[in-house]
Amino acid sequence: MTPKTPPGQTRERIYRFVRDRLLAGNPPSVREVQEAFNFKAVESARAHLTHLVKDGLLLKEGSKARGYRLPDSAAVDDPPVQVPLLGRVPAGPLSEAIEDIESYLPVRSKFRGAELFALRVEGDSMRDAGILDGDVVIVQRQPNADPGDIIVAMIDGEATVKTLFVEGRRVELRPQNPEYAPIVPDPDELSVLGKVLEVRRHFDENPFRAALTRYGASSTSNTQSARV
Repeated sequence: MTPKTPPGQTRERIYRFVRDRLLAGNPPSVREVQEAFNFKAVESARAHLTHLVKDGLLLKEGSKARGYRLPDSAAVDDPPVQVPLLGRVPAGPLSEAIEDIESYLPVRSKFRGAELFALRVEGDSMRDAGILDGDVVIVQRQPNADPGDIIVAMIDGEATVKTLFVEGRRVELRPQNPEYAPIVPDPDELSVLGKVLEVRRHFDENPFRAALTRYGASSTSNTQSARV
């Protein structure tokens, strides 16, 4: 049985196909993408294109059949880097990281050449650093880090996301939430897996939505704008 192509690799091929057609002045329709990649259903092609729009690699103009175009800043020969999403890592109490590949994520090509992986965060101990439960962190794999870096660390076979602080031989993995205490590991038992470079969040998965619903806040408000 022929192994199935990972979704991220298929999406990169679709991006290249659409990009090349756009650069040639011949934008493809969704149906043409379906036919080019032998999808059984046109919705499979549409789903990949929708993800490429969400990731900022393509723009969609209204309901036009051939309404996809490249962002003005798109580089002709600089496609995104496909990074494996390995599983989950806690930003709270330590627990084992899952390293099975769930999917692939496109990451800005400025990180090309770095060894990258992505992990989904569980817990809220890094809340004040802007890393929430359910977020995905893009990590550069490296064995060392500087004090103040947000890192993925492994201690006795268990992984966590924390801020690194070092004083002499004392190492602290500090949370960014006052409800959690720092972790003070034996330096000989600590392994740095990598440095967090980027955080990704989909607002339809934002945990604050559930909290607002619990406390009776309506999703329809008289407020017309928000300041951030």
